[in-house]
Amino acid sequence: MALTPNSPNADNSMQALKQYGSYIVTAILLALAAYFGWTYWQDNHARVDTVAADQYADIQRLNAEVSLASQNPDLEADAKASLEKSRTQLNKNIDTLVGTHGESVYAWQALMIKARQQVDSDDFKAAGESFKKALAIDLGDAGLEAITRLRYATTLLAAGDAKAALTEASRYMPSSFEASQQELLGDIYLAQDNTDSAIKSYNNAWNLLRERQETRAVLALKMESLGIVPEPIAEQTSLIQESTATSQAPVMEDSVETNTGAGA
Repeated sequence: MALTPNSPNADNSMQALKQYGSYIVTAILLALAAYFGWTYWQDNHARVDTVAADQYADIQRLNAEVSLASQNPDLEADAKASLEKSRTQLNKNIDTLVGTHGESVYAWQALMIKARQQVDSDDFKAAGESFKKALAIDLGDAGLEAITRLRYATTLLAAGDAKAALTEASRYMPSSFEASQQELLGDIYLAQDNTDSAIKSYNNAWNLLRERQETRAVLALKMESLGIVPEPIAEQTSLIQESTATSQAPVMEDSVETNTGAGA
């Protein structure tokens, strides 16, 4: 039966609406706020990522141009001036990206590019600052942190600060980076004239590599220069041969080079 303004049930309904109406409205507003807040966050976050990605794409393009031009030792005066202008613009673009999206993976990648350019110019102090900024970005990835820290420590060593390099290189690393870590520690100890510790670290690195069936020729040369004859490492079974014997996936290896100076 429909309620009329004069029916008893109508009075009860009006009373209930007065009593609980504000709670109902509040609940609806909170639900709408949550929904539109979430929608805004998603749209805004995606938009930020898109902007950062576009900025990084420009940085990659400009970096490729600078790297290619830098490899030419016979540049004319105009070409050299253009190269310096491109380098300046590259650094400006990187600083802009880091300033606006400093906690993104794009900022980390941009800083790694900047550090590499600085290393190539033998500006190890500036490169160290770039790596330090990259380390401050919390990407929640132990591998990326390890790569950054190893390169930072290598740059510190190249800049002549072996003590600071040792501090950074001695920090925790995931197991896949331990061989590179031990090799770098050997380099640092050698720079400090601590030959015994250098030999120990090089041996540690070689043993870790032997477990992975991976050979590093430069590490072998370092060891031989100290009078160590590294035990030969059997070549890793090729993927084609391995697939006929087992379906086990090959072990992942770290890709950090610590034997070429402070390369980024």
